[in-house]
Parts: sequence; structure tokens; C-alpha cells
Amino acid sequence: MPDRDLNELFLDTLKDIYYAEKQILKALPKMAKAATSDNLRAAFEKHHEETEAHVERLEEIFELLGKPARGKKCEAIEGIIDEGKDIMEQYAHTSALDAGLLAAAQSVEHYEISRYGTLKAWAAKLNNPQAVKLIDQTLAEEKKTDETLTKIAETEVNYEAAA
Repeated sequence: MPDRDLNELFLDTLKDIYYAEKQILKALPKMAKAATSDNLRAAFEKHHEETEAHVERLEEIFELLGKPARGKKCEAIEGIIDEGKDIMEQYAHTSALDAGLLAAAQSVEHYEISRYGTLKAWAAKLNNPQAVKLIDQTLAEEKKTDETLTKIAETEVNYEAAA
């Protein structure tokens, strides 16, 4: 097997998160539709718009690398999204639905934060400041979304679920 280096690992991970973002784009409208909390629905809708920008930034990074924007199947995000689907089915029409949806969404956010944090560090190590800047923009949005979801959980959704 030929030597594999950080450039290849960076590209493989970029393909992974690109695939993940495309899957998230498909899942968010379903989650928004299932949500009963107006605030949670609005957060999902806002993050859908942001995710479209995340995909565009990833495509810019692929272009910087001179590589085609192609995803690589990400089993992790598929599993997380499947858990969200299970919650939508098992908790439909219950007071716990929104809490479950929010938990599933935060699992997605934490996965993305982890991936983008790693990619940012690697892009810096590979001396690609343009990629660092693009990744950092997305990372900041992912962290903000996580904070928003936490606030919705703590001020509304968890109370409703426990009532």
C-alpha cells in the first residue's frame, strides 16, 4: 500500500463531511415538519439555509485543491440520521417528540463540530489559509446552532417533554 499522508486524509475527511452535509440537507426539512415547537422548527429551517452555504464552502475547498466535489459515504451521519427517523416514528404525537428531535439534531451538530474542528487544524498544518477561513466560518455556524438548540432545550422543549 502506498504511503498515505495528511493531504489524502484531509481530502477523505472533506469527502466524508460533504456527504454528511448533503444528507443533513435532506433530513432537516423532515425534522422541521415534524417539530411542534415553533422555535425548534425555525432553528431547523435556519440551519437548512446555513447548511446550503456549508456545502458551497466545501465545494470552494475542493476547487482550491483542484479536486472534484464528491462525497464519500459516511456511516456515522447515516446512523445519527436514522436515530432521528426512529425518534420521529416512535415519539410522533407525544410531548417528548421535540426533545428527541432536538437531541438528534445536537448529535448531528456535535459530529459536524468535531469534523470541522479537525479539518481546520489539518488545513492549517497543510498551510492552506483559504481552507482554514472557509472551514472556520462553517465551524462558527455549527457551534452557534448547537448553542441555539441548547437554549431551546433548556427554556422550552425539555419542559414540554416533562409535563
